[in-house]
Amino acid sequence: MTDKVLILGGRGRIGSSVAQDLANYTQAQITITGRSAQTGKSVSSSSKGQVEFLVLDLQETDKLREAIANSNLVIHCAGPFHYRDTNVLETCIAQGVNYLDVSDHRSYTSKALNYHEQAAAAGVTAIINTGIFPGISNSMVRQDVEQFDKPEKIHLSYLVSGSGGAGITVMRTTFLGLQHPFAAWINGKWEIVKPYSEREIVEFPSPYKDSGVYWFDMPETFTLPHAFPSVKTVITKFGSVPDFYNHLTWIAAHIFPKWLMQRRYAIEFLSYVSHSMTDFTDNFTGIGVAVRSEVTGQKNGKTAVYCSNLVHENTAIASGCGTGSIAQLLLERKLKKPGVYPVEEALPTDLFEYSMESRGIKIHHNWL
Repeated sequence: MTDKVLILGGRGRIGSSVAQDLANYTQAQITITGRSAQTGKSVSSSSKGQVEFLVLDLQETDKLREAIANSNLVIHCAGPFHYRDTNVLETCIAQGVNYLDVSDHRSYTSKALNYHEQAAAAGVTAIINTGIFPGISNSMVRQDVEQFDKPEKIHLSYLVSGSGGAGITVMRTTFLGLQHPFAAWINGKWEIVKPYSEREIVEFPSPYKDSGVYWFDMPETFTLPHAFPSVKTVITKFGSVPDFYNHLTWIAAHIFPKWLMQRRYAIEFLSYVSHSMTDFTDNFTGIGVAVRSEVTGQKNGKTAVYCSNLVHENTAIASGCGTGSIAQLLLERKLKKPGVYPVEEALPTDLFEYSMESRGIKIHHNWL
């Protein structure tokens, strides 16, 4: 019997990348959703009948419940997740349907994790924060942490060229992440840090090399300390290419009035202006992504540092690989872990390595 996968928000750049990955690596029947039918037909015809389109607004609760009940797996790609409630996850638990999402904000992650016991009791595997960052980045950290007798510090850095090949939603996510200071795990205690502060020059692989990154509020800022209790510091920093985008983002975070940055119309304006700019600069910078994980800890009685690097030419496609690979493992019954988990607590390193290798994604490791 053919598995059925429902991808909510599957018409966007990230959702369509997830759908394409699933079409490439599984035989599943895929249904993607959007709030209007305007472009659904063109998407449906691209994968030889394997992909269908369904007009669905998440507010249509009865229609949503029916679509979930007719699926074996639901993948939630309808961001930004700053605004989302947990209705989709709750419905999946009630219907006994496995769940993935590409959520990327602390508020949603916190709400989703509250349903761990219900999901476990229902036998539902729900894995949140899949994609590239969070997602593949979290698994890179787990891979690095496992090299140590006692890991002590995690430093995660992300770099995106221009738009990253993603749509307007990713721009919204960036500006929404600048609204409030947030708690970070530093030297064994929670400290409040300002978004897009403390610029740091990090060495990424070619073509990026030395690039500026800044504090940014990501779900892994607080899920990684929970997953790896011996770790006393978790740093998550983000930057853009070209570098002048970093300075513009810094201005938005530190110069613009806070009341303005917390207005939806301001976020929309900044997002559309930024997207127009990146449409132009993408021609020169590309739309790639770099992820760098550096873990410090104790190994054979000595302090050591282990580093992993990943570079991909298309951020949206890399995100599709991150989510699609986990979906494939669930559909093939190679991964089953009832409950609600961030990806670093759900995906074993051997399965992660297998998935990345099968997709031609190379992660380079070295002791520093």
